[in-house]
Amino acid sequence: MNADKNTALYEKMAAEQDKFRDWLKSQPPNEILHHAYEYAVREDILMAMEELDLPQSRAAALLASPSPLADVYKEFADRETSYMDVVRDSIEQRAEAALDNQRELPLYRHDAAYAREQGDLDLYRASRRANIACKEAIEASISEHYRDNRLDRDAVPQVIEQFGYTRTLYVLANTVQQKDWDGRFSLTNKTWAKTVDIPPNPDGFGGERNLDFVVDSHSGLVDLFLTQARQDYLRLQPLTPEEIHAEAARLLQELRAPDTPNSPHGTHYMARVSPDFLARAGTQAHDQLMKLLPFRSLAITGLVDRPGTYVTILASEDRSKELRQPRRSVRRQLKQEPHPAEKPEKKAPARKKQEPER
Repeated sequence: MNADKNTALYEKMAAEQDKFRDWLKSQPPNEILHHAYEYAVREDILMAMEELDLPQSRAAALLASPSPLADVYKEFADRETSYMDVVRDSIEQRAEAALDNQRELPLYRHDAAYAREQGDLDLYRASRRANIACKEAIEASISEHYRDNRLDRDAVPQVIEQFGYTRTLYVLANTVQQKDWDGRFSLTNKTWAKTVDIPPNPDGFGGERNLDFVVDSHSGLVDLFLTQARQDYLRLQPLTPEEIHAEAARLLQELRAPDTPNSPHGTHYMARVSPDFLARAGTQAHDQLMKLLPFRSLAITGLVDRPGTYVTILASEDRSKELRQPRRSVRRQLKQEPHPAEKPEKKAPARKKQEPER
């Protein structure tokens, strides 16, 4: 019996929807668009009714209405639903996924001819489009963040978030290489750019495709942007033993330089630790630095009236001491030492076969 009532209700709703559809099709375009959402929801209600099994009394009560489909739609429209929350969440999730895909797209480091030979044209084209988009993002960021004759600190992170360091630095290196004649780029950045391998990419008309992702902003501002990008990237890299040793040597030289103690109270010699070193140094690098400096009273501290972090030693320390030599890791040493050749096992002497007595 329930099935009969539900079937009758579904058929009545379907007929109501057919009538609504015929009316809607006769309306002008603007009126059709105005009712498009209502039509879609009514279709969903019909779909739900195909599987819904209402109790007999409820199905009969709804069936008694002259327009049960319109009644259900009005009930739905009057309710607070999470529909817009779902829409907003879908937008945010799709945008995040698109950003991840853009940031993780591999950088293709070869020219079009090589890509054609290797069957990599799709990868080449996708990477090339990303290079051009990155170049445009750098220009937009410089324009947005240049004020009061300075480029603020948010300019670089805005682009890195979209494209990552690998592609951003590649586009900047290409820009400096293509504008090697421009004296507004620092010698340091020009020297660095030459270390980045960017093969020529000629087109069939004598042009150079790499010009398509040359940043066209003021060269002085691009140089500032590049300097900050390189510094930010470097701060993310762990310090090498050579860099730790170089910082220790620099600090030792500064501790030796003054003729008299240079601390505020005249009781210690002191030298400021490089901010770049501190930005990259973890606990292990910090400990290694302290072990290299040969002073018993060595301390690392901040000062109340001065910015930065300093190493200090008592005025009575012998500043002529040389840096300590780092101890080699026993584990690493064991790995590097060749294993002695294994001696062949001595065979037990063969027993002499006894001859029978004659």
